[in-house]
Amino acid sequence: MSSESKPKVVLAYSGGLDTSVILKWLCEKGFDVVAFCADVGQHHEDFEAVKAKALNAGALKCVVTDLRKEFVTDYIFEALKCNAIYEGRYLLGTSVARPCIAKEMVRIAAEEGAGFIAHGATGKGNDQVRFEMCAQALDAKLQCIAPWRDAEFIESFKGRSDLLAYCTKHGIPVDAKPKSNYSIDENLFHTSYESGVLEDANETYEESMFKMTVSPQAAPETSTTIDLEFVKGVPVKLTNKTDGTVKTDPLELFMYANEIAGANGIGRIDIVENRFVGIKSRGVYETPGGTLLRDAHMDLEGICMDREVKRITEGMGIEFARLCYNGFWFAPEMDLIRYSVDYSQRDVTGTVTLELYKGNIIARGRTSPYALYNPDLASMDIEGGGDNFDYNPSDAAGFIRINAVRLKTYAALRAKTQE
Repeated sequence: MSSESKPKVVLAYSGGLDTSVILKWLCEKGFDVVAFCADVGQHHEDFEAVKAKALNAGALKCVVTDLRKEFVTDYIFEALKCNAIYEGRYLLGTSVARPCIAKEMVRIAAEEGAGFIAHGATGKGNDQVRFEMCAQALDAKLQCIAPWRDAEFIESFKGRSDLLAYCTKHGIPVDAKPKSNYSIDENLFHTSYESGVLEDANETYEESMFKMTVSPQAAPETSTTIDLEFVKGVPVKLTNKTDGTVKTDPLELFMYANEIAGANGIGRIDIVENRFVGIKSRGVYETPGGTLLRDAHMDLEGICMDREVKRITEGMGIEFARLCYNGFWFAPEMDLIRYSVDYSQRDVTGTVTLELYKGNIIARGRTSPYALYNPDLASMDIEGGGDNFDYNPSDAAGFIRINAVRLKTYAALRAKTQE
């Protein structure tokens, strides 16, 4: 039974070795522990077993929250609207999940009257920053316990063998399977693999590692053709033209995008990225549905977004990715970007037809009621701009001369200084 004098902490709990040890350790330190497990689409997770394990380890209670739909509509689709990608390659599968989880964690802390939150993130990674920055932005009074930065905890648990011994001592059940060759983070947006053998940047991986995708070589010999419909930059309908499947519910649409993209070998990357804490890290990621939807969204923007708006939003997408990756989801500058991106998406409505084949996403067509593309204006067979546009090709001569003035000036200076 909870004691009124005991401080209460909400622990981000996965049921794995580290957080199970942390849960018991916090109990021994005099805390009432509320374990919190977020369902963000982890593959084949038995949440009832996770809950039972938390209670067995000493948790006052274990709260499991299904955040999957909110994760899709309020986080993944927000990133999609600005084509967010970190360092030109990473689609932010882990980064974008953290504010979703942190927000619910803070809500539970308020509901439970907890003054502390805790997590099992390491002292070298990005997640410690993301969880704590998001939590402090949402409730500045909350204090955070990070055992993997605590000198006493680190001294007690120098490696996996110490963690296992602690579990044995306290009767905490441990997965009997051998430890994986890498660290895995799963949600419905992506699966990431890092650490272990992957810490050698030149070490390859086994095909059996992957959970969401087949290799392009093993993908079907026949392609899959789909239509993706967007309204104001958000996907609202996915139609498989090959077999007739239609999805309109946001969560179902995204899960089906994962399924068909993964089956066609789409969405794998192997990169070395720059962590916010200053460390380079290698990660292997599979993000099938996110890769598919982003490609479709960018294609649609091509037909219905103004050139200068596109140029500005490309910069916003880069900044959105940086802020998300670094843990600033609930910062005022992120609000500015999201509101601006929403404005840019007001005419991004239409349908894109794509063919999926052995790791490739092939655009086959696109249409929009707000298309800025005009066939007559673009045509090489029509001298002007057609009936609706006053375009005279001879005007281009003056346009070129004006734009070349600064180039001529610069060239003259260079010629003078090189004499």
